[in-house]
Amino acid sequence: MPLARRLRLGDAVAIGLGSMIGAGVFSVWAPAIGVAGSGILIALAIAALVAYCNATASAQLAAAHPVAGGTYAYARAEIGPWWGFVAGWSFVIGKIASCAAMAMTFAAYAAPEGWQVPVAVAAVVALAAVNCFGVTRTAVVTRILVVASLLGLALVVATGLGGSASASPAPLPDASAYGVLQGAGLLFFAFAGYARIATMGEEVVDPSRTIPRAIALALGGAVVVYTLVAITVILVLGGDAATTTTPLADVAAATGWQALTPIIRIAAATASLGALLALLTGIGRTSLAMAREQDLPRVLAKVDERWQVPRRAEIAVALIVVGIVLVADLRDAIGFSSFGVLLYYLIANAAAFRQSPAARRYPRALQVIGALGCLLLVNTLPVVASAIGTVVVLLGVLYRMASLRLSR
Repeated sequence: MPLARRLRLGDAVAIGLGSMIGAGVFSVWAPAIGVAGSGILIALAIAALVAYCNATASAQLAAAHPVAGGTYAYARAEIGPWWGFVAGWSFVIGKIASCAAMAMTFAAYAAPEGWQVPVAVAAVVALAAVNCFGVTRTAVVTRILVVASLLGLALVVATGLGGSASASPAPLPDASAYGVLQGAGLLFFAFAGYARIATMGEEVVDPSRTIPRAIALALGGAVVVYTLVAITVILVLGGDAATTTTPLADVAAATGWQALTPIIRIAAATASLGALLALLTGIGRTSLAMAREQDLPRVLAKVDERWQVPRRAEIAVALIVVGIVLVADLRDAIGFSSFGVLLYYLIANAAAFRQSPAARRYPRALQVIGALGCLLLVNTLPVVASAIGTVVVLLGVLYRMASLRLSR
């Protein structure tokens, strides 16, 4: 059974922003500033450039292949089944780690000490339930969460920049070329939300026109927000931002606006929930597409007849995310997520590069820059995250090889 086309431009932009706003603003500054130091804005610019190249590749591919699955489906069509599998598997494992990171971020801001883990688990379960009752409900909830998040971030920027003259920021660590690149790799985690739009190609109205526009609008909005927040954090906290799990709440405290801390915590928790909701939606759709091709267990390919959503895939993803929340920490989840997502976009750029002139919307140079950028950044990520990511990707390859042999 096909998925229903119900999402319009505003819905798609909201889902894309919901995936990005919260993913970086509230969780990535500590590890990124810790490695990039005074070069954090350069790292942000590099991450944004690579994200833009990847976004244009995704938009070009989505216009030619308006189906669920994102680069998994695109790479299968343009390069071959194995490339599609590696892309889809990398996306699933990377974004499952992102879901865990968002649940942990929500709990860090919303839960008292000692209650973070159970609150994070409860958030995953609740939002998975929302997804199981229809994509239009997902879009409505995401719109509400995005608006609340943006209002909270506007408050942070206004108070932070307004009171920065009285702040005493700690010096930023010295920058190195390797540190800046590693920071860009970690910050890329924050920009990857536009992929959620492409993975929902089977549910978007007029996808060949809507998806490219939605990707451009969502990414452009996220770049503006991240830049403003980064400048605010640097001016108010400086190097101290590398050691806190709640940097935006600390901005208010450092500028004498302690009374706003609860409001900022609510905004942070809201943004994290928006990102988690949109991420769960995208992973469910990619899992559905992979199960249809038997690259994941066929049982996940069923679409619920009443609500027209891949309910079994949604539930399976939620259970895995809960498991990660129970055993991992935030920094590891971000590094592992960046590894999977950068591999995913490396293949997306290769697939877009292979498209025919009739399907081309952007110069091939952008796909070359995007692919090289992904290769460079993935090789600068923390060693442990890269090693674990490599092992998990290889396990997926072995699973597909065994599955193909059994089917024959």
